[in-house]
Amino acid sequence: MFCSSCGTTISGGQTVCPQCGQPAVPPVMPVPGFEFELERYRGQIRALAICWFVYAGLVLITGFIGISFAKVFFSGGFAPLLNNSQIPPGLISAALNVGWTFLLIRAALAAIAGWGLMERTQWGRIVAIVAAILCLIKIPLGTAIGIWTLIALLGCRKTMLYERL
Repeated sequence: MFCSSCGTTISGGQTVCPQCGQPAVPPVMPVPGFEFELERYRGQIRALAICWFVYAGLVLITGFIGISFAKVFFSGGFAPLLNNSQIPPGLISAALNVGWTFLLIRAALAAIAGWGLMERTQWGRIVAIVAAILCLIKIPLGTAIGIWTLIALLGCRKTMLYERL
């Protein structure tokens, strides 16, 4: 350590300069640079990608259970609860097919977003932003991952960090 006034070498235990008597100023710790911030952001994007994969799996599992239950419910498995409803069987089948299609598209979009973020591609960032916006209405997990994705990927600084990855 050196005296800020006269430049004389000061040992670590001295509190004043032996030459001029000025109080010794402790050295300032270096501020983490851009590389530190980039590594932190890389870890955040990896965690976000893993969460998108987990979300895709949860969408498939819960959707499969829900649509299977609906199929059993409307096919007569719960006949006493329906009380001879006037729902045509063709309409039920069509609604279940639309449900399966919607479920597979949601799960595929989440998995593609996770894969694109894991590979750090530009299209992966765009797909993740679109998936995040679509998931905002799926309370609570969809909303949480959607907000986290938007916070992590939107903004000038975040765009620049993502491009550097």
